[in-house]
Amino acid sequence: MSNPIKPSIKTELLPILLLVITVIASFYFYSRFPDQVPIHWNFKGEVDNWGSRAVGAFLIPGVIAGMYLLFLFLPYLDPKKDRYKQFRKVYHFFKAFLILFMAFIYFLTGFSALGYDVKVGVWIPVLVGLLFILMGNYMSKIKSNWFIGIRTPWTLSSEEVWNKTHRAGGKVFIVAGILMAILPFLPLVFQKFGFIFIICFILLGTIGYSYVLYRKEGKGNLK
Repeated sequence: MSNPIKPSIKTELLPILLLVITVIASFYFYSRFPDQVPIHWNFKGEVDNWGSRAVGAFLIPGVIAGMYLLFLFLPYLDPKKDRYKQFRKVYHFFKAFLILFMAFIYFLTGFSALGYDVKVGVWIPVLVGLLFILMGNYMSKIKSNWFIGIRTPWTLSSEEVWNKTHRAGGKVFIVAGILMAILPFLPLVFQKFGFIFIICFILLGTIGYSYVLYRKEGKGNLK
Protein backbone atom coordinates (compact mmCIF):
# COMPACT_ATOMS: atom_id res chain seq x y z
CA MET A 1 0.00 0.00 0.00
CA SER A 2 1.48 3.36 -1.02
CA ASN A 3 1.86 6.04 1.62
CA PRO A 4 -0.81 8.78 1.12
CA ILE A 5 1.51 11.54 2.39
CA LYS A 6 4.72 10.34 0.71
CA PRO A 7 7.22 11.11 3.52
CA SER A 8 10.81 11.82 2.47
CA ILE A 9 14.08 12.95 4.02
CA LYS A 10 13.05 16.53 3.27
CA THR A 11 9.71 16.24 5.08
CA GLU A 12 10.90 14.14 8.03
CA LEU A 13 14.30 15.68 8.82
CA LEU A 14 13.06 18.54 11.00
CA PRO A 15 10.47 16.54 13.02
CA ILE A 16 12.91 13.70 13.67
CA LEU A 17 15.69 16.13 14.60
CA LEU A 18 13.39 17.91 17.05
CA LEU A 19 12.32 14.60 18.53
CA VAL A 20 15.93 13.48 19.02
CA ILE A 21 16.89 16.83 20.58
CA THR A 22 14.02 16.73 23.08
CA VAL A 23 14.75 13.11 24.02
CA ILE A 24 18.42 13.94 24.65
CA ALA A 25 17.37 17.04 26.59
CA SER A 26 14.98 14.98 28.71
CA PHE A 27 17.89 13.11 30.32
CA TYR A 28 19.71 16.40 30.92
CA PHE A 29 16.64 17.89 32.57
CA TYR A 30 15.95 14.77 34.61
CA SER A 31 19.45 14.82 36.07
CA ARG A 32 19.06 18.46 37.14
CA PHE A 33 15.38 18.94 37.99
CA PRO A 34 14.29 19.17 41.64
CA ASP A 35 11.90 16.50 42.92
CA GLN A 36 8.88 18.68 42.05
CA VAL A 37 8.71 20.81 38.91
CA PRO A 38 6.07 23.32 37.70
CA ILE A 39 3.74 21.93 35.04
CA HIS A 40 1.01 24.59 34.86
CA TRP A 41 0.79 28.37 35.16
CA ASN A 42 -2.24 30.63 35.76
CA PHE A 43 -3.14 33.90 34.04
CA LYS A 44 -0.82 35.78 36.41
CA GLY A 45 2.10 33.66 35.25
CA GLU A 46 2.24 31.96 38.63
CA VAL A 47 2.75 28.22 39.04
CA ASP A 48 -0.48 26.55 40.17
CA ASN A 49 0.33 22.88 39.64
CA TRP A 50 3.41 20.72 40.15
CA GLY A 51 4.57 17.34 38.88
CA SER A 52 7.35 14.88 39.55
CA ARG A 53 10.82 15.21 38.08
CA ALA A 54 10.10 12.32 35.69
CA VAL A 55 6.88 13.90 34.45
CA GLY A 56 8.60 17.22 33.87
CA ALA A 57 11.49 15.62 32.01
CA PHE A 58 9.84 12.89 29.92
CA LEU A 59 6.16 13.75 29.40
CA ILE A 60 6.46 16.25 26.53
CA PRO A 61 9.13 14.26 24.61
CA GLY A 62 6.76 11.28 24.89
CA VAL A 63 3.89 13.40 23.59
CA ILE A 64 6.05 14.60 20.69
CA ALA A 65 6.96 11.01 19.80
CA GLY A 66 3.29 10.05 19.90
CA MET A 67 2.30 13.02 17.74
CA TYR A 68 4.93 12.17 15.17
CA LEU A 69 3.78 8.56 14.89
CA LEU A 70 0.15 9.64 14.65
CA PHE A 71 0.93 12.02 11.80
CA LEU A 72 2.70 9.21 9.97
CA PHE A 73 0.03 6.54 10.36
CA LEU A 74 -3.35 8.31 10.63
CA PRO A 75 -3.69 8.80 6.84
CA TYR A 76 -3.65 5.00 6.42
CA LEU A 77 -6.76 4.79 8.61
CA ASP A 78 -8.64 7.57 6.84
CA PRO A 79 -11.45 6.45 4.49
CA LYS A 80 -10.53 9.53 2.45
CA LYS A 81 -6.81 8.72 2.31
CA ASP A 82 -6.69 9.52 -1.42
CA ARG A 83 -7.36 13.18 -0.65
CA TYR A 84 -4.07 13.60 1.23
CA LYS A 85 -2.06 13.83 -1.98
CA GLN A 86 -3.91 17.09 -2.66
CA PHE A 87 -2.60 18.76 0.50
CA ARG A 88 0.39 16.66 1.59
CA LYS A 89 2.73 19.69 1.67
CA VAL A 90 0.38 21.42 4.11
CA TYR A 91 0.04 18.18 6.08
CA HIS A 92 3.82 17.94 6.50
CA PHE A 93 3.96 21.63 7.41
CA PHE A 94 1.36 21.15 10.16
CA LYS A 95 3.26 18.14 11.47
CA ALA A 96 6.60 19.97 11.58
CA PHE A 97 5.23 23.16 13.10
CA LEU A 98 3.18 21.42 15.80
CA ILE A 99 6.23 19.43 16.85
CA LEU A 100 8.34 22.60 16.80
CA PHE A 101 5.69 24.30 18.95
CA MET A 102 5.78 21.46 21.49
CA ALA A 103 9.59 21.54 21.55
CA PHE A 104 9.55 25.28 22.30
CA ILE A 105 7.08 24.72 25.13
CA TYR A 106 9.27 21.94 26.49
CA PHE A 107 12.42 24.04 26.65
CA LEU A 108 10.59 27.08 28.04
CA THR A 109 9.09 25.08 30.89
CA GLY A 110 12.27 23.04 31.37
CA PHE A 111 14.52 26.04 31.85
CA SER A 112 11.90 27.66 34.06
CA ALA A 113 11.99 24.56 36.28
CA LEU A 114 15.77 24.93 36.51
CA GLY A 115 15.32 28.40 37.96
CA TYR A 116 15.89 30.57 34.90
CA ASP A 117 13.74 33.71 34.62
CA VAL A 118 11.52 32.52 31.79
CA LYS A 119 8.19 34.35 31.40
CA VAL A 120 6.18 31.22 30.71
CA GLY A 121 2.89 33.05 31.20
CA VAL A 122 3.86 35.45 28.40
CA TRP A 123 5.61 33.12 26.00
CA ILE A 124 2.99 30.37 25.81
CA PRO A 125 0.07 32.62 24.72
CA VAL A 126 2.38 34.31 22.19
CA LEU A 127 3.45 30.93 20.77
CA VAL A 128 -0.16 29.72 20.68
CA GLY A 129 -1.06 32.92 18.83
CA LEU A 130 1.67 32.32 16.26
CA LEU A 131 0.49 28.73 15.88
CA PHE A 132 -3.06 29.93 15.17
CA ILE A 133 -1.83 32.50 12.64
CA LEU A 134 0.23 29.96 10.72
CA MET A 135 -2.55 27.39 10.79
CA GLY A 136 -4.99 30.01 9.56
CA ASN A 137 -2.78 30.87 6.59
CA TYR A 138 -2.80 27.27 5.38
CA MET A 139 -6.22 26.07 6.48
CA SER A 140 -7.98 26.78 3.19
CA LYS A 141 -5.63 24.31 1.46
CA ILE A 142 -6.77 21.33 3.56
CA LYS A 143 -9.04 18.98 1.63
CA SER A 144 -11.86 16.97 3.15
CA ASN A 145 -10.59 14.22 5.44
CA TRP A 146 -11.39 12.66 8.82
CA PHE A 147 -8.40 13.78 10.91
CA ILE A 148 -7.04 17.22 9.96
CA GLY A 149 -8.97 20.49 9.83
CA ILE A 150 -12.39 21.67 11.00
CA ARG A 151 -14.19 18.33 11.24
CA THR A 152 -17.86 18.71 12.07
CA PRO A 153 -20.83 16.61 10.95
CA TRP A 154 -21.64 19.37 8.47
CA THR A 155 -18.21 19.83 6.90
CA LEU A 156 -17.79 16.05 6.57
CA SER A 157 -21.20 15.79 4.91
CA SER A 158 -20.57 18.38 2.20
CA GLU A 159 -17.52 19.25 0.13
CA GLU A 160 -18.82 22.76 -0.43
CA VAL A 161 -19.43 23.33 3.28
CA TRP A 162 -15.93 21.98 4.04
CA ASN A 163 -14.25 24.37 1.57
CA LYS A 164 -16.21 27.45 2.61
CA THR A 165 -15.76 26.70 6.33
CA HIS A 166 -12.00 26.31 5.95
CA ARG A 167 -11.64 29.51 3.96
CA ALA A 168 -13.55 31.43 6.63
CA GLY A 169 -11.97 29.42 9.43
CA GLY A 170 -8.51 30.39 8.26
CA LYS A 171 -9.38 34.05 8.76
CA VAL A 172 -10.92 33.25 12.15
CA PHE A 173 -7.72 31.55 13.29
CA ILE A 174 -5.56 34.44 12.10
CA VAL A 175 -7.63 36.98 14.04
CA ALA A 176 -7.74 34.68 17.08
CA GLY A 177 -3.97 34.23 16.87
CA ILE A 178 -3.34 37.97 16.85
CA LEU A 179 -5.63 38.43 19.85
CA MET A 180 -4.00 35.52 21.69
CA ALA A 181 -0.51 36.90 21.08
CA ILE A 182 -1.35 40.29 22.63
CA LEU A 183 -3.38 38.80 25.49
CA PRO A 184 -0.52 38.50 28.06
CA PHE A 185 0.29 42.21 27.67
CA LEU A 186 -3.21 43.29 28.73
CA PRO A 187 -4.40 43.87 32.32
CA LEU A 188 -5.27 40.63 34.12
CA VAL A 189 -9.04 41.24 34.11
CA PHE A 190 -8.98 41.61 30.31
CA GLN A 191 -6.86 38.47 29.94
CA LYS A 192 -9.52 36.25 31.52
CA PHE A 193 -12.41 37.67 29.54
CA GLY A 194 -10.23 37.91 26.43
CA PHE A 195 -9.40 34.20 26.56
CA ILE A 196 -13.09 33.27 26.87
CA PHE A 197 -13.91 35.61 23.98
CA ILE A 198 -11.23 34.03 21.77
CA ILE A 199 -12.52 30.51 22.44
CA CYS A 200 -16.11 31.54 21.70
CA PHE A 201 -14.99 33.40 18.58
CA ILE A 202 -13.21 30.28 17.26
CA LEU A 203 -16.16 28.00 18.03
CA LEU A 204 -18.72 30.28 16.44
CA GLY A 205 -16.49 31.09 13.47
CA THR A 206 -15.83 27.43 12.66
CA ILE A 207 -18.36 24.98 14.13
CA GLY A 208 -21.22 27.48 14.18
CA TYR A 209 -20.43 28.75 10.69
CA SER A 210 -20.28 25.22 9.25
CA TYR A 211 -23.74 24.51 10.66
CA VAL A 212 -25.17 27.71 9.14
CA LEU A 213 -23.65 26.85 5.76
CA TYR A 214 -25.06 23.33 5.91
CA ARG A 215 -28.56 24.63 6.66
CA LYS A 216 -28.29 27.07 3.76
CA GLU A 217 -27.13 24.30 1.45
CA GLY A 218 -30.10 22.16 2.47
CA LYS A 219 -32.41 25.02 1.55
CA GLY A 220 -30.61 25.62 -1.73
CA ASN A 221 -29.30 29.03 -0.62
CA LEU A 222 -25.58 28.23 -0.44
CA LYS A 223 -23.55 30.42 -2.84
